Amino acid sequence: MQVKEKQYFGTDGIRGRVGEAPITPDFMLKLGWAAGKVFAQQGSGRNKILIGKDTRISGYMFEAALEAGLTAAGVDINLTGPMPTPAVAYLTRTLRAQAGIVISASHNSFEDNGIKFFSSDGTKLPDEIELAIEEQLQKRVSTVPSDALGKASRITDAAGRYIEFCKSTVGSNLRLNGLKLVVDCAHGSTYHIAPAVFEELGAKVKAIGVKPDGLNINAEYGSTSPQKLAAAVLKEKADLGIAFDGDGDRVVMVDDKGNVVDGDEILYVITRDHRRRNIDFGGVVGTLMSNLGLEIALDDLDVPFTRAKVGDRYVMSELLARGWKLGGESSGHIICLDATTTGDGIVAGLQAMSAIVSSDQTLGDLLKKMRKFPQSMINVRLAKRGGITGNTVIQKAVAEVEAKLGKKGRVLLRPSGTEPVVRVMVEGEDEVQVAELAVELSDRVRAEVGQSPADEVA
Repeated sequence: MQVKEKQYFGTDGIRGRVGEAPITPDFMLKLGWAAGKVFAQQGSGRNKILIGKDTRISGYMFEAALEAGLTAAGVDINLTGPMPTPAVAYLTRTLRAQAGIVISASHNSFEDNGIKFFSSDGTKLPDEIELAIEEQLQKRVSTVPSDALGKASRITDAAGRYIEFCKSTVGSNLRLNGLKLVVDCAHGSTYHIAPAVFEELGAKVKAIGVKPDGLNINAEYGSTSPQKLAAAVLKEKADLGIAFDGDGDRVVMVDDKGNVVDGDEILYVITRDHRRRNIDFGGVVGTLMSNLGLEIALDDLDVPFTRAKVGDRYVMSELLARGWKLGGESSGHIICLDATTTGDGIVAGLQAMSAIVSSDQTLGDLLKKMRKFPQSMINVRLAKRGGITGNTVIQKAVAEVEAKLGKKGRVLLRPSGTEPVVRVMVEGEDEVQVAELAVELSDRVRAEVGQSPADEVA
């Protein structure tokens, strides 16, 4: 059976430039109404939906629009204010709400915004619910009778609830006493959460990126820009640094030498600790972009590993299908299903901290047995979408590069889902060879199906 294609929902909700369709106030009002109608049809009794947001300035506008639409549909609302995406997932579950909505564009700059939904279980919405919302969007907005209108109220203890939850995921025995940490919150929604979590566990915390003004979210701070974190770790002579993105579902770390530790490496640290402590987690799910060094290191630990398509939605789907508990992406989306229901930067950071403390080793020490392989990726703009499918010349070129790399190397041609671009990635042991082969292969691809030489090295 062919699945109907979605018009608005992508792999991670609805996202775009503020003021450009569909990221407009009128659309958000109708989206709130449509979602309210769909969830009201599924529930019994009075329906309740949570709304949280990150710190970007447009969040206030879209919060008001969603509130109007939901109340017009007869749905009650709990407002959390600025709150990490995974916190909304947690609060949706524990407050027994029908759904949770997050107003956020994650790691993007303030000019963008978006909407993410969570089910009552704190997980991403299934396709059929998203399709039902899109179908409702085609109808004309109607308002329930005045005595049936929804009511909005604010959750005053949302931050405290989530802080306690984060601490609970590592048990009551973890103490960070004696550790000095730099915590970078990207001027995003973890600014009033993350420093408190680590401080309450005993760490001495230097917080940076904790002065949101609505315009500076993810700007030169956070997991996508860890350079200031690395500099702060060295300046403060800290034991390590932890950085989150604007909505708190990504994490990267920095060791005491100022080296950036990405999602693949954090996933390895957590997995190694789980194996050492005989915690059953099944196996690990990475993505097509996960470093080959992670796969080899996990094989040395005798840990099953598989790759999903890029995107935490696909990692989650594979974890659930296999009954495994750990997965993630190089970008820092780490999913620990034995601790929570979705990707959570603070929870993943705590899992890594637990590994450091329980092993009595530094972050750098824990990574000595994982060697990251050099990667080189070049974007080639295509003359048309799907231009590489079934092209025998390109297939032969890929096989030639793979032969040169041998068993400890790989090639990936990954078409973009949003534009006519193919990402040519080469990975192997020798950095110079990898760079040369990436250029060689991208030139072959461009000659066959490319649009112009105006490509960008990723």
